[in-house]
Amino acid sequence: MATLTTIRPPAGETPARPRRQRRERPGIKGLRRSLQRHWTLYLLMVVPLIWFAVFKYIPMSNAVLAFKSFNVTKGIWGSPWVGWQNFDLFFHNPVFWTLVKNTFILSVYTVAASFPIAIILALALNEIRLGLFKRTVQLVTYAPYFISTVVVVSMTILVLSPRLGIVNEGLGFFGVPAIDFLGNPDYFRHIYVWSDVWQTTGYSAVIYLAALSGIDPALHESAKIDGASRLQRIRHVDLPGIMPTAVIILVLAVGNIMAIGFEKAFLFQNPLNLSQSEIIATYVYKTGLLNADFSGATAVGLFNSVINLVLLLMVNMIAKRITGNGLWS
Repeated sequence: MATLTTIRPPAGETPARPRRQRRERPGIKGLRRSLQRHWTLYLLMVVPLIWFAVFKYIPMSNAVLAFKSFNVTKGIWGSPWVGWQNFDLFFHNPVFWTLVKNTFILSVYTVAASFPIAIILALALNEIRLGLFKRTVQLVTYAPYFISTVVVVSMTILVLSPRLGIVNEGLGFFGVPAIDFLGNPDYFRHIYVWSDVWQTTGYSAVIYLAALSGIDPALHESAKIDGASRLQRIRHVDLPGIMPTAVIILVLAVGNIMAIGFEKAFLFQNPLNLSQSEIIATYVYKTGLLNADFSGATAVGLFNSVINLVLLLMVNMIAKRITGNGLWS
């Protein structure tokens, strides 16, 4: 039998200790390996990351202006501190609750109208088997998304004009007197919301169509074998398949519920409908740019952003508990 012999160092010499190899952490090792393999993809990410850093994250530091009394000669960081004074002035402003109410109602109305209609349109398009008709409907519903908001508002004003508008022309044919839709504050929210639905529904439906395309066709085949009707397949196959996407879109929509768009509300606004068309975004514009109260406008905008963040976290937590899906699941 062969015997194992140990090699001993010569007399007077100490045995050399084996060098310990530095072990990299699994995360660092995986990151280095990923950088070596996919360095081109990481290179493509550099420009968007720089854009976000320059135009999104660095400007966040200027939010300190909400706690200062802005002085042009001293600049943002040299202006004197006033603490919560700008917030206190806004909270005690007589129009505070009117702004919050108008913004909240208009945004909730928009989400409640546009969210289900986009899902219904996507489900209907997914069931169409005539390719030409399906592409035509997609084009007609998707095209308004590329129209500028200014153009959409101009078209809406012309259509609803009390003198030359096609709507009032049609009402006059039936003997109904002309209605000044944009001059009546009760019509403002309906005009805003349904013009927005017309403009954005086709684009939103594309996202749900992409989610529907990822559903396994075997599920539909199995449902057909079991005798499920088309409506039953939509209910038990399609809707559960797009539920994660729908939950994420709903959470993001509710998270921006107080950050409703400024452009359309401002363009539809006039002195007659101001009681319902004045929202936080238009108030910030008038306070900051027209009245040159930059500190007060920053405080109002920061308050609005904090409310949005709280709503986003709350809705995401509720959606995750109910459906198991969320932004960070």
